[in-house]
Amino acid sequence: MRKIICALLFPLVSFGQSQLDSIDSLLKKKQFDKAEIQLSVYLEKHPKDLKAIELLGDTYGHQQKWDAAIENYKKLVEANKKNAEYHYKYGGAMGMKALSVSKLTALGMIGTIEESFLTAAKLDPSHINVRWALVEYYMKLPGVFGGSKNMALKYAYQLKQLSKVDGYLAKGYIFEYNDEPELAEKYYKLAIKEGGSLWTYDKLTTFYEKQKQPEKALANIAVAKEKHKRNALEYQMGKIAAEYNIELQKGVQCLQTYLKNYSPEDGVPRAWAHYRLSQIYAHKKNKAAALKYIDLALAEAPETTSFKQEKQRILRL
Repeated sequence: MRKIICALLFPLVSFGQSQLDSIDSLLKKKQFDKAEIQLSVYLEKHPKDLKAIELLGDTYGHQQKWDAAIENYKKLVEANKKNAEYHYKYGGAMGMKALSVSKLTALGMIGTIEESFLTAAKLDPSHINVRWALVEYYMKLPGVFGGSKNMALKYAYQLKQLSKVDGYLAKGYIFEYNDEPELAEKYYKLAIKEGGSLWTYDKLTTFYEKQKQPEKALANIAVAKEKHKRNALEYQMGKIAAEYNIELQKGVQCLQTYLKNYSPEDGVPRAWAHYRLSQIYAHKKNKAAALKYIDLALAEAPETTSFKQEKQRILRL
């Protein structure tokens, strides 16, 4: 269900070009609190502007303020019951809230979540995101409350009719979740063969990591690097080398390449690359180098618990 948030939050507005530009700028900078203030002020004067209400709901979602997001999405559903996206976002926000409350409270939300997703799917036969949400919903919900592998496969089949890549990835997810690793691997590989996007490679890499198969993960990343030439893949290889104590020299080279070519768009801060280097040098019993890199990590992010714990482990070497 956590994946739903990634697809929930689309910055769609139609009110005033200057206001649009201002909100877009804040969202790109991830200044969601400021965007929230601007939208709230605007809606005081224009309380029925559905696009503004939607964007405010999205802004709350980015901040994980699920009650506020739900309130705004509910307004959208009540204003236009024929809009699939409104139902999808309302159900998604409810689903995210259900993950943060007690099981008893979450059980009381199940009906609304399912109804919202099913309504969205019915209203828009080509809505990919809601079908992904239904795959996750039916796999994660206990069978006694309506969870069903067969229902998840039904929506995976619908996804395949819309996008073969999504259909294969959905089946991979279902079989992985159902502890059928051979079938999961098969469908993740089919997704790569069909689409070959960085996303498909990442799904297979993550699967191999969960299966404690770091050699396969490294091999898959190496293939992805040849095709996509992304600096972020250098970090991924270094991370796996550090976590599993394998291919240590290759890990060092990858992390140094990552740091040399680093840009904020790579996603993982420099401090984490320094942390991974400290782990590798600790594996190599090079205490001085390990301390050098963990101190660099701590200089950039001194409150990070993992970094502080790693330094204590290194000091005990």
